[in-house]
Amino acid sequence: MANFFHFDELGTNFRTETVAGLTTFVSMVYILFVNPNVLGASGMEKGAVFTATALATAIGCFLMGLIANYPIALSTSLGMNAFFAYSVCIGMKVPWQTALAGVFIASLIFLVLTLFKIREIIIDAIPNDLKSAISGGIGLFIAFLGLNQGGIVTASKSTLVELGSFHVGSTWLTIFGLILTLVLMSARVPASIFIGMVATAVLGMITHLIPLPSQWVSAVPSLKPIFLQSIKHITDINTAQLWIVVLTFLLVSFFDTAGTLVGLAEQAGFIKNNKIPRIGGALLADSTGMVAGSLLGTSPVGAFVESSAGIAVGGRSGFTVIVTGILFILGTFFSPLLGVITDQVTAPALIIIGILMARSLKSVHWEKFEIAAPAFLIMLGMPLTYSISDGIALGFVIYPITMLAAKRGKEVNPIMYVLGVIFLIFFWVLNE
Repeated sequence: MANFFHFDELGTNFRTETVAGLTTFVSMVYILFVNPNVLGASGMEKGAVFTATALATAIGCFLMGLIANYPIALSTSLGMNAFFAYSVCIGMKVPWQTALAGVFIASLIFLVLTLFKIREIIIDAIPNDLKSAISGGIGLFIAFLGLNQGGIVTASKSTLVELGSFHVGSTWLTIFGLILTLVLMSARVPASIFIGMVATAVLGMITHLIPLPSQWVSAVPSLKPIFLQSIKHITDINTAQLWIVVLTFLLVSFFDTAGTLVGLAEQAGFIKNNKIPRIGGALLADSTGMVAGSLLGTSPVGAFVESSAGIAVGGRSGFTVIVTGILFILGTFFSPLLGVITDQVTAPALIIIGILMARSLKSVHWEKFEIAAPAFLIMLGMPLTYSISDGIALGFVIYPITMLAAKRGKEVNPIMYVLGVIFLIFFWVLNE
């Protein structure tokens, strides 16, 4: 085992890798409960999504560990599941079965592009500033969802949004969870998000704001309601609007995974001479994991930033995420806890993840207006239009225009001009 995972070469050992795998699991296990809540908003059966999330995560982790030998876990992306549920299913009124078919098609394209090394070409065509704005914008969108679901921010006819009522117990439960998690994160306590969720759930049960579960352990929920629905409904992808959805799944997965992989590889010290060793294997693992996730019945799978927790305690090989994957499989027996993990419990986690994702905005060259304008529209467009795809479209349409006006048109990759036209069509389709 040590030889297969190159422990000596990477300066690690079995104990360190096991502890790192456990640390990564504890840091990201919240996705088991957050993902069913988010995708459940689209009408999907939460128990089935719970199982799909666990299995997709385990498969993704095994692929990353065995193919790339990286301590980087894969799971369902919070940004993509929010786009799936709130933008596509609720906003565009697309049935979740059709949306899953869109994820499946996008994942197949993702895999083909990876095999032919086209992913790197497209990723390179998009300016780093816009990549950072997309990541930061998704963070703002996720945080806005959390604030709304937790009751801290509510809709208003006169001002569009307003502060929620502080005379509601559930709102105070969200505030408790948020403050506790902020304190834990600031104190750099490992697994802060998970601890915050557990403490909030316990307080909710003590105060009777959350009902006690009838049992804690049960048989694994059936996948049947969602399994292979992506293939069964593939013929539903038959309009320009739905193909735009497929393209958006593809594009956002591009940016999300690429940025996370680079950041985690840098943290682990893998990058040498601006090159990431075994990057082909890592890209193959995440694209294959995305295909597996779509067949199981969940939104796109990608690299998880919480892997940084395992890397921070010494994880350097793929064995780290093999451990993480095994623990996710064991986690499938705890589905009764889904009833305990309410919106008030997951809302603080969404807000915190939003804060973490917003860090990427520091990389935008705000002093250059031709860059700042499209980046700002991407960032602000996502929460204000309640759509990740709309925010991306706003920025991608404006970017070539502002660059041409600044007499920097030659610096724009031709692919960006093509994407600008595609997103103009995207707006046209949405307003039919």
